[in-house]
Amino acid sequence: MSPRGIRARRSRVPKRTIWLAAGIVVLAGTGMTAVSVTGGSGDTGADDTSRPAQAHTLTLDGKDPRKRELPRTDTKLFSLVGVSWEDDADEFEGTAQIRTRSAESGTWTDWHDLDFGIRTPETEEGDASRVRGASEPLWVGPSDAVEARVVADGKETAVPDALRLDMIDPGDEKGGKGRGGSSKGNGKSKPSTDPGTDIGETAPTTVGATPSGGDPDPTTAPDQSAEPTREPTAAPTTEQPAASDAPAPSEEPVQEPTAEPSTPAQSEEPTTSAPSTPSEQPTKPAPSVDPTQEPTEDPTTPAPSEEPTSEPTVAPTPEPTTEPSAQPEPTGSTSPAAPAAPAIVSRAEWGADESLVADPPSYLDKVDAVFVHHTAGTNAYDCADSPAIIRGILTYHVKTNGWNDIGYNFFVDKCGTVFEGRAGGVDKPVRGAHTYGFNGYSAGVSLLGDYENGGTPSTAAKQAIADLAAWKLNLHGVDPQAEITLTAAGDTGVYKTGEKATLHTVSGHRDGYATLCPGQALYDALPAIRTAAGASRFTTR
Repeated sequence: MSPRGIRARRSRVPKRTIWLAAGIVVLAGTGMTAVSVTGGSGDTGADDTSRPAQAHTLTLDGKDPRKRELPRTDTKLFSLVGVSWEDDADEFEGTAQIRTRSAESGTWTDWHDLDFGIRTPETEEGDASRVRGASEPLWVGPSDAVEARVVADGKETAVPDALRLDMIDPGDEKGGKGRGGSSKGNGKSKPSTDPGTDIGETAPTTVGATPSGGDPDPTTAPDQSAEPTREPTAAPTTEQPAASDAPAPSEEPVQEPTAEPSTPAQSEEPTTSAPSTPSEQPTKPAPSVDPTQEPTEDPTTPAPSEEPTSEPTVAPTPEPTTEPSAQPEPTGSTSPAAPAAPAIVSRAEWGADESLVADPPSYLDKVDAVFVHHTAGTNAYDCADSPAIIRGILTYHVKTNGWNDIGYNFFVDKCGTVFEGRAGGVDKPVRGAHTYGFNGYSAGVSLLGDYENGGTPSTAAKQAIADLAAWKLNLHGVDPQAEITLTAAGDTGVYKTGEKATLHTVSGHRDGYATLCPGQALYDALPAIRTAAGASRFTTR
């Protein structure tokens, strides 16, 4: 690990930072509320049987100022959980642990630590009165009961004020799909094949619930079904090589099929176990029939000299000069012309509830870097669950954190499928809320899963991140294998405000901010990802 990486793990962020420390907990007294997070009026595009996303909260009251404990408590249905408190400026050192009961089997999971790597955006979005301090959300799957414990540790003498448990039911795809109609994906949402492994690597580890007091066994993880294989019965015109046969990063990266089936076949979906509640576990979204930004050229044979339909005609200034909370949508990005975009599942396709987003997106002048993250959630998910997970994160970032929209610009799942994150246009320099101090220069991509505690990023996921980073940086004439010097816009625990930071153009979250994200396993894969990005067909450099 680089010295910066070591500092990122050991440094303590000043105000507004949250750190985990060893400890056990206790919490008591609850008051549960449920808030529907869908809004708007008129036709939402949902049928009468669809279920919108819901945010449920449980107040964590108690007489002991240092600890809270919630005994096993029945709840409304939820699939994603975290803790939050009133003032995001409150510095909290301690632990928060939860366990949940499966709505399907009735069994309780082991205790899970919640991560505290979230920092509010360094713009007006982070100063809004609705903004709360919060943990990272944890995907637990359909659950109907919870137990929690939180304790202040170290120098802390009390848990934060207005501490509560936030539980999110992501609803079903129809419950939020296309609300607002402002999504801009490229509509090419064909999933990847088997996640696979690199040559010479062992199979990806699945981290799931373990017996009480035990750690997951990476060689005998019980949830291997969460790494589905995708073997279509009707192959496309040109077969895509299996991800397990993917070349080493220094070789030519895996190519997409030269043509996609005119109609997505159900048999192309991964073989996964049946979801606990059918309405909660949507299948992988099919590509939209009439995408809003479909390139006119064949995406499998891009010609760098040709311009895709999304390529603008006016180049912005090379360096950002201001960082307003909302700017007019840019007319374009810098040269050179880029190959067609990789397949990206649009917000409409994964079911984003656009009524949650109150303000228009803010834009950068240029994307100088891509920061790689992980969601710090479970790896024991089926790829068919990915849309629901992302819907849950959207709801959590808006209703719990109090942000305007989801923080990351893109998501990737372990099957290598790319999803549009924050709204505003996948080919536009949308300002996200993902890397405090450097949001004004970068895009953020988050890999679903936990890659700090035994998880291993799949070949398909690493190649998807490489292709996405290559394409996004190429739109702005940036070499994905280069380094760049950026100025920190806040105290990040690694850099002080105004300090110059020399970073890779494809960096890990911990390179800029004091956190364990994106997890050691994914961080160790970044050199190979940069090499694959340099060789990607989505870059002309």
